[in-house]
Amino acid sequence: MNERKQHVINKAHQLFIDKGYQATSIQDILDFSGISKGTFYKYFSSKSELLIAIYKTVYKKLEKERNELLIGKNPADIEIFVKQMEMQMITNRKNKLIALYEEVMASNDVDLKQYIRHSQLRSLRWMFERFNDIFGEKNKPYLLDCAIMFTGLLRNNLQYNRMATESSEKISEVVRYSVNRLVKMVDEVAVTEEQLHAPELLDKWLPGIRKKSHEQLDQFCKITGSIKNSITKHFQEKNEQEKYLELLDFIQEEVLHTRSPRKFLIESALQTLQNNPVELWKLELHQLNQIIIKFYQQIEETEEN
Repeated sequence: MNERKQHVINKAHQLFIDKGYQATSIQDILDFSGISKGTFYKYFSSKSELLIAIYKTVYKKLEKERNELLIGKNPADIEIFVKQMEMQMITNRKNKLIALYEEVMASNDVDLKQYIRHSQLRSLRWMFERFNDIFGEKNKPYLLDCAIMFTGLLRNNLQYNRMATESSEKISEVVRYSVNRLVKMVDEVAVTEEQLHAPELLDKWLPGIRKKSHEQLDQFCKITGSIKNSITKHFQEKNEQEKYLELLDFIQEEVLHTRSPRKFLIESALQTLQNNPVELWKLELHQLNQIIIKFYQQIEETEEN
């Protein structure tokens, strides 16, 4: 991402934390970040689009770090999930995401509310898929219900615990307590065979978002990370670095975070990377393209069914 754009995102985020989203004006953002109105509108069409950019920046970093915890590990290990949830809760608290979320839901901004709801559903899908890793296919019919209940359980435990302390140590304690309750919950619904929400509802709520295997995600993240390291190593010009890094960021956003990835744009970005002047990353880009092709095949197969 352009450094100046990221600077505005960071400054606006700080203002939203200190003053609140509603109380912060665009002029406040201009003054605090030291940019002109023209520069602001070059990057963002509105204050709400800027807030969405903040959420995307935070969530992209969180998702990358959560995935990194799984690299080389057994996805069925519940301790990895505990660490992932601790990371997520600490990120939420550090970035005041819950307070911002509450402001958004109390507003009349339709676009922001839609984005927040979509983000919640994506988070629910991620949790359901992790539960499937941990508790197995035999429990799959009940795991969407368990993901919904666990989300509420954890959120309320943290809310009331926050009255006592702001420390990350307490977050760890609350997450572990809630996960222990989750294990009992899964055992109970599996015995009673009660189901409120069928897992297939996720495909209706989030059309186009399909599970990608941990192996594919690991490989995808490793390859893009390797190319990014190569970019900073081989290109001294800042503009050249930014050009290629932004192309990779775009590919990651389309593949990992978009309901209907735009194939022709991804192919164009890959081609531009392929045509770099020093002919780097040929093998990596070929591998990346093969993974992306598999992702598209998964989407097409699911849509045919």
